[in-house]
Amino acid sequence: MSEPVTKVLLSEDEMPTQWYNVIPDLPSPPPPALHPGTLQPAGPDDFAPLFPMALIMQEVSQDRYVDIPGGVIDVYRLWRPSPLFRARRLEQLLDTPARIYYKYEGVSPSGSHKTNTSVPQAYYNHQEGITKLTTETGAGQWGTALAFATAQYGMECEVWQVAASYRSKPYRRTMMQVWGATVHPSPSEVTEYGRSLLAQNPDHPGSLGIAISEAVAMAVADPNTRYALGSVLNHVLMHQTIIGEEALLQLGKLGEVPDVLVGCTGGGSNFGGLAFPFLREKLAGTMNPTIRCVEPAACPSLTKGEYRYDFGDTAGMTPLMKMHTLGHDFIPDPIHAGGLRYHGMSPLVSHIYELGLCEAIAIPQRECFAAALQFARTQGIVPAPEPTHAIAAAVREALACKESGEEKVILTALCGHGHLDLAAYEAYLSGTMVDLDLSEEAVADAMSRVPVIAG
Repeated sequence: MSEPVTKVLLSEDEMPTQWYNVIPDLPSPPPPALHPGTLQPAGPDDFAPLFPMALIMQEVSQDRYVDIPGGVIDVYRLWRPSPLFRARRLEQLLDTPARIYYKYEGVSPSGSHKTNTSVPQAYYNHQEGITKLTTETGAGQWGTALAFATAQYGMECEVWQVAASYRSKPYRRTMMQVWGATVHPSPSEVTEYGRSLLAQNPDHPGSLGIAISEAVAMAVADPNTRYALGSVLNHVLMHQTIIGEEALLQLGKLGEVPDVLVGCTGGGSNFGGLAFPFLREKLAGTMNPTIRCVEPAACPSLTKGEYRYDFGDTAGMTPLMKMHTLGHDFIPDPIHAGGLRYHGMSPLVSHIYELGLCEAIAIPQRECFAAALQFARTQGIVPAPEPTHAIAAAVREALACKESGEEKVILTALCGHGHLDLAAYEAYLSGTMVDLDLSEEAVADAMSRVPVIAG
């Protein structure tokens, strides 16, 4: 390259107009979801109480590409295309020959990548006459994204926020309320299931699985209400592939090809959104990047969970999905990366991992925040706790390049900023943050209550 490049932009005209569905390009399809009662493959009608038919069809689609509706593109243009940065100052600090690039999704109205799927989900529900959406949220990023999206289409939004996050991240709740959402701590007094858990433990920290149960219960009880999920499912990951499609175009402008791609992985949407278009190119033989999932040591569904059918929620109301799981009633420790505190991994990411097309590592949170400080002090952006895991993995890779002398290209997605997560940084800076590692005994205990299903 003749001139140093630190930022690559695309024009509005260059923004992709299709999402990418990786399933047709895989060596084998992922196992189907199962009806929780019959244990037979779930069909479109089984999902109808939860999702509009347009999203159900995307969930099971065999089309390689799906057109993005004009009504979604119009809202996307508020922040898309998002910038790709080269982390030159971080490279200099690490004294590495590696070139580190990050796709920055914190420019969205809600401050994270979640808006890439909240907007189409609200759009398709609105098109089918639905007036209200319910959902859960961990760190609050998905809840804020859905609150923003429903406001764009004049819909109501009701959010169950994991209680540990509800208490530690009050301004996430305020953002949701600014956009018109109603927000409850989960477990809540609003649902029968929530009340039963609070009766056992009034200070229950909650979990994403519990919050999903509450949001689903309220959705199925009202014909004008549907449920929206911020990660895990196929259609959600597909909406996020606009990240990777843009990154491919931006790296192409520089003549760069990634050697290593790292993404933080909780439910799988940020990782899949960045990785799947590059996986398409890898399967086609045009490039051969190492693709690496990075998860928290306190909730390591890929590296310590089992690959088997399990419920997506704690109460066992959702279809059973074959995924890497720690057990549907597993309650993760309240780590600062609340968005990664989910017991299961996306069935699609789990399947791709089982096929050997990606690898996974788990990193403790203090190493992640140490890397986040290096990033913030060089690049100027304070990362959300979730992508600090990918930053830590990128730093590990860059330091390995320093030792070996290899000039690798490292790519990651900075999926959101941490402006509303400063309490986590305060804990790290004050020395009160501790690393939480998940024991084999805790996994075995939770897995003992997972249904035993063949296949």
